[in-house]
Amino acid sequence: MNKEILTVVDVVSNEKSVSKEVIFDALEAALASATKRLYNDDIDVRVAIDRATGDYQAYRRWEVIDDDALTGTTPLPGSDQLALAPGELEFPMRQIKLSEARAKQPELNAGAFIEQPLEAATFGRIAAQTAKQVIVQKVREAERAQIVEAYRDRKGELVTGVVKRVDRHGVYLDLGGNTEAIVPKEHMIPREIVRPGDRVRGHLIDVRDEKRGPQLFISRTCTDLLIDLFKLEVPEIGEGLIEIRGAARDPGLRAKIAVLSKDPRIDPVGACVGMRGSRVQAVSNELATERVDIVLWNENPAQFVVNAMAPAEVVSILVDEDSRSMDVAVAEEQLSQAIGKNGQNVRLASQLTGWELNIMTESAAAEKSEAETQRIQQMFMSQLDVDEEIASIFVQEGYSSIEEIAYVPESEMLEIEEFDENLVRELRQRAKDLLLTRAIASEEQLSDEQPAADLLELQGMDQSLARQLAAHKIVTREDLAEMSIDELLEVGDLDQQRAAQLIMEARAPWFADQGDA
Repeated sequence: MNKEILTVVDVVSNEKSVSKEVIFDALEAALASATKRLYNDDIDVRVAIDRATGDYQAYRRWEVIDDDALTGTTPLPGSDQLALAPGELEFPMRQIKLSEARAKQPELNAGAFIEQPLEAATFGRIAAQTAKQVIVQKVREAERAQIVEAYRDRKGELVTGVVKRVDRHGVYLDLGGNTEAIVPKEHMIPREIVRPGDRVRGHLIDVRDEKRGPQLFISRTCTDLLIDLFKLEVPEIGEGLIEIRGAARDPGLRAKIAVLSKDPRIDPVGACVGMRGSRVQAVSNELATERVDIVLWNENPAQFVVNAMAPAEVVSILVDEDSRSMDVAVAEEQLSQAIGKNGQNVRLASQLTGWELNIMTESAAAEKSEAETQRIQQMFMSQLDVDEEIASIFVQEGYSSIEEIAYVPESEMLEIEEFDENLVRELRQRAKDLLLTRAIASEEQLSDEQPAADLLELQGMDQSLARQLAAHKIVTREDLAEMSIDELLEVGDLDQQRAAQLIMEARAPWFADQGDA
């Protein structure tokens, strides 16, 4: 019988590629379960198998419980459970008090076990059936652990599988080696039809160590899949001669990818398109005929946007770096093409370039530019007290703020043909006086409300921030405690982590009061 145990371990370990220790653990658990069935009492049994000979021995054991931890229990209303008095064990057949255990073995501590040899069940029919169930479960767990371990470092790679089945949750793929993955429904390309037996590629987005169900999660909608496929189809990308600088997708419909050549002899767009479009067509076919625009990346944001807006031709661009947006003007007849169906073209171009793009016709752009010019001109006239001619000159020379007039080098303003030295000094002085007046008014506004002592004493608070908060009617610690993180970020000059810490510090008395109650 002992040799039979060793034989079972060898056979199962070789067939399932699972370590022998896992099989021994399963057999020990099965024999322990079979031994417990020989006794009517609720006892705890441990079985130890000799790894060399196959001999095994059973032990009954008791967990050592600290006497101080035995506080008693109160049964729920309507429950048949009996209440435990302080000092009573909850499971007396499987537990022993520390004081009693130390009378037998003085070196024991709480959490240890006292064991006593017990007659073990024979490895008969019942034990064999139990062992089979436990072994199957252990083998399955070991196999799943091996899959997780094998794919954990492959997260973010392109993988290929054969469709096993399709249900409402998604598409299940066989990756080979008894490995199954799922493409969740939300990561499937819309309206794509796949059938059992189809070969499908995807981007491995997650590996989870779960007890049941798939452990590998694949996406067919992420932009990384588009990049993976181009790396596969275009050798120059794999060799580092062409670099992919960004991508944007509307899965199943359209995509844009930005490329840059590191070798001046190579045309990156032509290389990605391939002979007669063979390379880009292969990528498109893999993505359910998704149309792919290949865009030449440029370090100049405006030129990059012009490239990204293709096939629409851009007439002019107005860049606003503060709001990171651009007004893009196109010919009237190309407006619909520039925007694209349901705004698709401009949306993908915006995602690819990282700029907010406002598409308009030439006439609309001219009207907007004229309106902006008039606004700036009126601002100069009212705030600097100059006539329309001087204000118009400022606009023509590219000035758009009082700060520019106050602090631009005097020599630069003297280059303006209509200005002489006296006029430049007068205009600069007016601009500086205006900025000083604004600063004084702002300081007075801040000083109207004074922060309370409890706000100033708050850990992490400083004088400058406290005065900013007070200017927005946040004067006391309680005022701060009632704010959300987003509200505080809008008011004070601080980051999200510091905002959260300050709010939690302000709310500390709330939790202290609850604890006292």
